[in-house]
Amino acid sequence: MSLLVPLVVLLVIGLLAVIGVWLSGAVHYIPNDAIGVIEKIWSAQGSVQVGLLALHGEAGFQPDVRRGGFHFFTPFQYRVHIRPMVSVTQGKIGYVFARDGVDLPAGQTLADNATVDDFRDVRAFLEHGGQKGPQRKVLREGTHILNPALFVVMTEDTTYSLSMAPEERAYYARMRDVLDERSAFTPVVIKEVTGAHGSDQIAVVTVQDGPGLRVDELLAPDVGDLHNAFQEPEKFLAAGGRRGRQERVLVEGTYYINRLFATVEFLTKTIVPVGFVGVVVSYTGRRGDDLSGSDYSHGELVKTGCRGVWSEPLMPGKYAFNPYAGKIEFVPTTNFVLLWKAGESGSNFDSNLREITLITKDAFEPQLPLSVVVHIDYRKAPLVVQRFGNIEQLVEQTLDPMVSSYFKNVSQTRTFIELIQSRSELQGNASSEMRERFKAYSLEFEEVLIGTPKPQAGDTQIENIMAQLRDRQIAREQVETFAQKQIAADKQRELNEAEQRAAKQKELTGSLVDVSIKENQGSAAVKAAEKRRQEIEALAQADKFRQEMEGSGRASAIKAVGEAEASAIKAKSEALQGEGADKQLMQTVMLRLAEAFETSRVPLVPQIQLGGDSGGNAINTLMSLMSSLKAGELAQSLSSKSE
Repeated sequence: MSLLVPLVVLLVIGLLAVIGVWLSGAVHYIPNDAIGVIEKIWSAQGSVQVGLLALHGEAGFQPDVRRGGFHFFTPFQYRVHIRPMVSVTQGKIGYVFARDGVDLPAGQTLADNATVDDFRDVRAFLEHGGQKGPQRKVLREGTHILNPALFVVMTEDTTYSLSMAPEERAYYARMRDVLDERSAFTPVVIKEVTGAHGSDQIAVVTVQDGPGLRVDELLAPDVGDLHNAFQEPEKFLAAGGRRGRQERVLVEGTYYINRLFATVEFLTKTIVPVGFVGVVVSYTGRRGDDLSGSDYSHGELVKTGCRGVWSEPLMPGKYAFNPYAGKIEFVPTTNFVLLWKAGESGSNFDSNLREITLITKDAFEPQLPLSVVVHIDYRKAPLVVQRFGNIEQLVEQTLDPMVSSYFKNVSQTRTFIELIQSRSELQGNASSEMRERFKAYSLEFEEVLIGTPKPQAGDTQIENIMAQLRDRQIAREQVETFAQKQIAADKQRELNEAEQRAAKQKELTGSLVDVSIKENQGSAAVKAAEKRRQEIEALAQADKFRQEMEGSGRASAIKAVGEAEASAIKAKSEALQGEGADKQLMQTVMLRLAEAFETSRVPLVPQIQLGGDSGGNAINTLMSLMSSLKAGELAQSLSSKSE
């Protein structure tokens, strides 16, 4: 018992001593994953006169922090504030705000970190002119040892700070809202969308800090690659960068950009499709020399990169073009159709075109649908854009009035019917005349196609005249049809006659052959009789000679006999010529006809007698033949009867 009492007393005294030491602040334990912010309660140097931190041993927050472990201090002089270390998640960004330092000059948005960029050394930061407010430098992933008495650090998850007044807390709450709105804790990531090349992105950067733009500048000019794509603000400003929307854009990649220093706007790349070229009208850049030539008086063409219309168009492809730096006018290089017809379109440039209202020579007012095929040389595309602005204005302000005026002038020289009937001629003339007019506008005219004129709404006169034309054409066709039918009928009659003649040709040929045979036989008989006569005359002369020798009486008798025989032979020969021959031929024909009637067993007198001459029979035919006195008339009669 005597030993127990002193031991208890010692324990009590020790416990009281520990409690006293703890309460005095002489000993502090700081966890290894935290830091200790030292606050000096009292000091012989007094309190801080300027600023927030005590840099010279004054009472107040001290610039240096303590790491994990036990730390010993003068009793009742220091207070230790345990705070977690700043942790920035991988792939994220942390933003630093200085509660103390040099005030920002007018026009400066963020604190300058050109000379002081190490936030771990608070004393150096404040002594070397570190500025208060949001800093240009950001924190990347990892754990950072910063004194929360001076620096407030915002990450996506939390805000690292020491105790603050309500007004100060409200300020940082508003700053967090701004950062969240700009997705500031996530780096700028630009990547190609898989399978959607038309939606590839670019980022247009707007810098919020630095010198302002010059009077004649719309965009901040590019200052090169020294600033590592706006990720190093100090280098950007040192290179002459200015605040405002930048001419340079960001393409595919990941960029850790301080969103308080620069904001980004995501846009899609410019695609010049196949069949087009892009003519760039630049709003920025230096003033360039005119490349259009002295003969071109509609504006200037400049080199690429200068302000104005670029003389070299963009070929089909994909371009990271800043749309705030200018615009790209797409000019078709393939043939495109302009259609003057309401409700229809041949291209993207004729949506406002309508049928051309004409006035013909005979005071009709039809509407003419029209199609014009146009081509633009890609080398002349900048000239077209410089002169007209774009293709839509070219079509509506120039081509439409020009084409409409041409066809209105032509229609006044023709009637409505002539206008329809001379469509081919009108189309050919229009092609040749408008080709020269289009060349004056740096265009290539390919072809014009004229449609059928149609009446205006409520106009029935044109439809009436069209109906008359159709009726007239139908009448012409009917007349032609009847004429062709008549020709066909005549040909049919001739065919029938030819068939009948062919059917009787055998009989006619036989009769003609018989006639020829008889003529040959008659000629042969005449020749024979003549020969006989010559023989008799020769005999008579011989007898005469003999009789002269025998006596004159007998000679006379012989002569008489010879002359008689010669007269008979002559008479027979004459009988076979002239009327004698006709009678001989008639006799032969009658004999042939009799043989034909006998063979066919056809009665000579018909059993039924028809009245009139048209009911003639074989007897009539026979008598008609007998009345013929000449062989030629008989042959003609036979030919006519056979037909």
